[in-house]
Amino acid sequence: SAQKVTRSESSQAKKSQHAEEAIFYTNCRAAYLAVFKSSLENIKSKEQLRLVLQQAGRNPSQKTLNKYWTSQTTTLNFDDFCAILKQEKPATKTELLTAFGKIDTNNTGYILHDELYEILTTRGEKMTRDEVSAIIKQADFNCSGKLDYNKFCDLYMTTGEQCCKTARERLEVDNRLRQQQFGSQAETSSEGITPPVSKPSPRVSRKTDHKLAPPKGDGRTPSRPSSAQTCKASVSTTVSMGVSGNSNTQLIEPDTMKEWHCAQSKGCFYLEEDGEIISHKYRLHLPQRSTVCITIKPLNVRQVEGKSCNWLSVDTALYILKENETQENLQLVSFTEQQNKEMFGWKGELGSGVYWLLPFTTGCRLKKVKPHITGEAKLVYRGEDGELALTREFRATLLDIFETIDLDGNGLLSLEEYNFFELRTSGEKCDEEAWAVCRENFDMKKNELTRQGFLDLNLMEANDREGDPCDLWVTLLSLGYNKALEMTEACPFVIDIYAEKCRPRMKAVYLEAGNWQLNRAVCKSVVNKGEAKLMDGCEDIIVYTYKAGRRITSVIENKSENKVIIHVNNEQSKNCLSNRGLTVFAVEVAPKSMMVSQHVMPLNEEEEWFYNCVHSLL
Repeated sequence: SAQKVTRSESSQAKKSQHAEEAIFYTNCRAAYLAVFKSSLENIKSKEQLRLVLQQAGRNPSQKTLNKYWTSQTTTLNFDDFCAILKQEKPATKTELLTAFGKIDTNNTGYILHDELYEILTTRGEKMTRDEVSAIIKQADFNCSGKLDYNKFCDLYMTTGEQCCKTARERLEVDNRLRQQQFGSQAETSSEGITPPVSKPSPRVSRKTDHKLAPPKGDGRTPSRPSSAQTCKASVSTTVSMGVSGNSNTQLIEPDTMKEWHCAQSKGCFYLEEDGEIISHKYRLHLPQRSTVCITIKPLNVRQVEGKSCNWLSVDTALYILKENETQENLQLVSFTEQQNKEMFGWKGELGSGVYWLLPFTTGCRLKKVKPHITGEAKLVYRGEDGELALTREFRATLLDIFETIDLDGNGLLSLEEYNFFELRTSGEKCDEEAWAVCRENFDMKKNELTRQGFLDLNLMEANDREGDPCDLWVTLLSLGYNKALEMTEACPFVIDIYAEKCRPRMKAVYLEAGNWQLNRAVCKSVVNKGEAKLMDGCEDIIVYTYKAGRRITSVIENKSENKVIIHVNNEQSKNCLSNRGLTVFAVEVAPKSMMVSQHVMPLNEEEEWFYNCVHSLL
């Protein structure tokens, strides 16, 4: 028993250490990418070293810089930077106060400006008078010719912490850096998955002028990372796939289950400005054990001749996770891997209880594209009587939107359904009082908004702006439509659940990004179902490859105690489309973790496709 306790404590200590290392490397990477485009790029000057150390919350002195950048130094790489941060710990408030206390011998909490000038311009690493003046002009910690060094220390600490926080936030939102060059967030090896937490996706407020973000500069990554020549171990995976346009992996048709109990809900994948994909998340309750069939497919809303309907080719999947008794963890049960044309499904037995259904798409086909729109669709016009009206084309688009956000498909919008729409388009919620106002002004049935009521609500918004459609465009762009009223950055879907012995209850609970719960489930499914290959010359690195009718997913597991950088090369693949948007990129994997390397689909489903990928350790 004592040995078990010791082993358990040792295991917990190791997990804690791994978690701390993962956080440390995340902070290192965040600081590095605040200055450089890639962690494969080198530090090439002392000034760059100063900048990147400041981004990590350090305030290096000239002496510190000279310690690491000598006359013989030409470059430092990311690993060198991490080693420096381990050596150069940020100053604590206690250390700073102790230093000031040696000057303030009477312990007043203040230092006279004249005394500060004398010390800072004549001792140690000397400052200029202008530099000292810049300090004492700060009103936050100066008054009556004295420096309040307690306040100064507080601001100093806050500034350092804010630098680190800003760098992490920049890394989190910069999807191009996080997903294309370094992959999605690494998955830890813990068994549990925390239930989703409600976090709406705030958009630009409808009551403010909406302007499209200016186009970013060319973010093209070099076709071959600069450190690729240092590869020291590799593993190659080759898969030849046939035509997948009519794939069918024996998914039982729902028609054969007409006598089973059924629940249905719609939902949507939305593409964010930074390329991240968010979607509805669902909670499923089964009152008793039963055989079930769960399917997901793109929702076939109205198709207009001449308009693109790219969302119908977007791949969809559903991950099924079981909620345990304490509601602290979610355990992966399975996912929809059987295919019947565009429909994916899973059939099996589930015990009674609560499950989470997490929709998933690889991002291979739902991604940012440069628009080639020559004109802008007209949304409103004034009739002969001078009254505003919605154009025919805009009315049709609004009815399509209604069909998408009417999650239960009853032809009416409940307050809950309408709030998903509001969260997506304005970042706000409609409360009961505001809903009562809607009831007084717009057509409702059983306290739910009708189609006509939804159209009138949008017309009122146009009237509020005296015909200016800017707020209406905020709504449309938030929902994935372009200026030609084509849905190019969203994919509505429909989920059907059939249960043989009980009535399933399904409810959309959140509209948010997949985050690590979904990433974890994807990784676990690939590890469980895919082919594992040890990297030659490095048995701590394993590449898992899972193949289905329409996609191939690779996952990298790092069992070592150290962070690794993996070079990924797809140059020999044919007719393949990667969610990375690149043929060559690098993936950084934290110690004792696993992460998705890439998802790949056929570029043209009517042709054979050939996947050839080499993962190499840098």
